[in-house]
Order: sequence, then C-alpha cells, then structure tokens
Amino acid sequence: MTSYIDTYYKRTLTSDVVYPGLSGIHDAQICIVGGGLAGLTAGLELGRRGRKVTVLEARQVGWGASGRNGGFVSPGWAARAGQVLERVGPDHARMLFRLSMEGVAMVEDAIRDLDISDANVTQGILRVSRFENTRALEQQRDEQEAEFGRHLRLLTREEVRGLLLSKKYHQALFDEASFHFHPLNYARALAREIVRLGGSVHEDAPVLQADLEGAQKRLRTPSGEVRAETVVFAGGGYTDNVIPALRRSFLPIATYVVLSELAPDLIAKAIRTEAGISDGRRAGDYYRVVGGRLLWGGRITTRTTDPRDIAALIRREIVATFPQLETLKIETAWSGLMAYARHLMPLIGPLAPNVWSCTGFGGHGLNTTAIGARVVAEAIAGESDRYRLFAPFGFVWNGGPFGTAAAQLTYWAYQGMDFLRERRSARAS
Repeated sequence: MTSYIDTYYKRTLTSDVVYPGLSGIHDAQICIVGGGLAGLTAGLELGRRGRKVTVLEARQVGWGASGRNGGFVSPGWAARAGQVLERVGPDHARMLFRLSMEGVAMVEDAIRDLDISDANVTQGILRVSRFENTRALEQQRDEQEAEFGRHLRLLTREEVRGLLLSKKYHQALFDEASFHFHPLNYARALAREIVRLGGSVHEDAPVLQADLEGAQKRLRTPSGEVRAETVVFAGGGYTDNVIPALRRSFLPIATYVVLSELAPDLIAKAIRTEAGISDGRRAGDYYRVVGGRLLWGGRITTRTTDPRDIAALIRREIVATFPQLETLKIETAWSGLMAYARHLMPLIGPLAPNVWSCTGFGGHGLNTTAIGARVVAEAIAGESDRYRLFAPFGFVWNGGPFGTAAAQLTYWAYQGMDFLRERRSARAS
C-alpha cells in the first residue's frame, strides 16, 4: 500500500496534532478501543454526558477506513433496503432507515457545532444507473418521499450526460441533502473535542490483552494499562483477535482509491458537477472532483494484500467510463480494509456485561458510525435501548475461509449480473 502518510488526506490536514502513546496505569470510566469515526463519536457522545473517556488507537486517529474513504455522507446502510426489509419487516426497517437519517444529521450538527470549516463540505450526491432504470428509480424516489419526506430528483439520461460526459450512464437520482466532505479532518476534530471535554486520546497504543471479567476491566498496551468500568470495541477492518468472538463476526474487505494530478481543465471535459457520484452497482465506482483533482474509488475484494499496481487497476475503470481522461495521470493510490458482517449490518450491542461492540459498518460508514455510536452511548448512560434495533442481525460467524470464498464469489456474481444488465441496456438504446 502507498504509505498512508503520503496520501491526499494526510497532506491536506489542517492540524498536525499528535496524541501521546499510553504510558503507565490510567483510570477511566469508559475505555474506547479504536480511534476511527465510531470510537471518536462514542467518545464525544459520552464525554458530553460527563463521562471520563479514554480512547486507544493502535496507529493514528482516523488511520483506517474512517480517514481514507470517499467522504460520501448519505442515509442508508451497507445492506440494501430489500435485505433489511426481508430480515426484520417493514416497520422495523423504517425505524432503522430513520436511524441512518439521524446519523447524517449528526455529522451535519458536529460540523456546525464544532466549526469544522476544514471538513470542506460540498452538497449533493448523484446516484447514477449504468442501464435503463427509469421505473425503479421513480419508485425509489416516490417511496422515499412518502415514507421519509426525502426529496430526490430524477434526472433523465440527457440530463445525466450533460453533467457526466459518458455513454455508460442512463438515469440518476440526485440527493441534494446528502453531501461529501474531508473525513480525516472531521475525525481529528472529534478527537480534539474529546480532549477538550476532559477525555484522553492515545495514538500508537494497540490493545494487546483485555481482561474483561469482573467490575473493573483491564486493557494492556505495549507500555501502559487502562482500568475502566466499561469498554467499547470500535475497531474496523484492522481489528485483531483480542476479542476472538468479535473478530469472527466480520470479514475484512479491501477497497481501492486513487487521486489524480491537478488537471481541472481536463477533468471538466468529462465531469461537470461538484456533486459526489456513485453508480448503482453492488460494488460500483464512486468519485468526486476535489480541488481540481479527481478522487476515484472502486472495487471490493476479500484479498487483503494489495495488487501490484492499484493505480493502473483503477485507472482502467476511469478510462473505460471517460475515454477523454486517457491522459489523466494518477498521483496517489491507496487501499483500505472495511469490516463487513455476513448480513452487511453493523455489529452493535453488548458482548458481555459493560462490554460493547460498535463496528462492522461496511462500505457505508460515515452516517452509520455516528448513529451506531450514539445508540451505544445512550445504552451505557441508561437513556435508551435503541441498540436493540440491531439485535435481529447479531454476531454471526463469518464462515472462516469458506465465508471469505463465498463473499468473493458473491461479488463476482454481482459483477456478472451488472455486466449483463448493461449489455442488454446498450443493445436496446
């Protein structure tokens, strides 16, 4: 992997705050393991409730998927709406979707309340279809309006191709209320606020051993120990085997992202919108123009080691979509691991008395980490039991090597179905 320190996100940080490692014995009411968006939001929610919080991060704040994702903030979960509906029924599914909407509002509120100007928010997400899909998109638009009061605008093929000069695209739904932003600047702002509220954040502090029996929990790092009443495990795709039962409940799934050279005039020959773009495939492309550069992500794989040349792999996707970007150079490329449960929903709930999980957000974590952290904080504070909405999904075994193989085969099957639909649509046009 291209060094994370060299990526676009690190280079554009407006804060160079470094948090100390953990040394010696620390007492806290609540210890949070993981300094990504789930852990930091949980720390902030609990800190605002007057709890003494310690956050332990194995590397740096936002190091994993929280800091190097595409920055898209919109309602929904990694699981498709139909999958959730089939598992829990319509009323329960509506409550879960409303939670996901609340997560979007939480991110907006934090940006406003903490004055995170360097989050660089840009409104609008455009979800494009690579095949003729008018009827399904109309139905989705109408259902979202009726059920949740969300206003989505259907764009015709001509409108879409006026914004995205590609023959690959047909219709789209434009969601003006969703947005994209700089996730690592946002994550680091949450960490600063935790410290301001009296909590502590420690980087380069991996948890090597956890004694979770009894009233006082003990978590040991290479040079220190935290003693706490309550523990929240909020790691992601890089979670190790400190809690084997939790680690067996998800698969680490890799995705790839690239950032182009500065080339605003060339990019404008293909992309004429500031909205974030994602296509409707199961593991499709997502991209946005950032300061005259093109940030493009795509593909998922169970292979956790990097291919030889991520840049070349993603560049082929870019040029296949926009041939006019053939000369666009890739400046930076990186990969990252996400945590996916077999049911594609988050792993939220108690693991043992006063031991909580808040992880497994898959490829849709910017709103879901926020609301997941809030419902866990509410439970710890004795305010609500909304975390029980996730109980029907549970901590299911990931299937080990068979689960990994099944996940990869499923992805390839989705790719095949997407390819056939695109071919049929192309023949019909």
